[in-house]
Amino acid sequence: MIKKSKEHLDLTKETYIQHFKFATCVGISMVYGGIQAIIHAIYPGILTKAASTKIKKLYSLLSGPSDNEGN
Repeated sequence: MIKKSKEHLDLTKETYIQHFKFATCVGISMVYGGIQAIIHAIYPGILTKAASTKIKKLYSLLSGPSDNEGN
């Protein structure tokens, strides 16, 4: 596991702390977007574009130049 972690950090050209911050922000953003989608499912008239906007922003962020693994 440590070897794979080091390989991943080398591939992303990030330190452990940089990767931790980035991955944590992405995770929190995903949870927040999921909550928005659930609220929209219950009340279709609100948050009509929140989830799709969040998905587009995350895709743009994750498909940047540091995404060499295709994950």
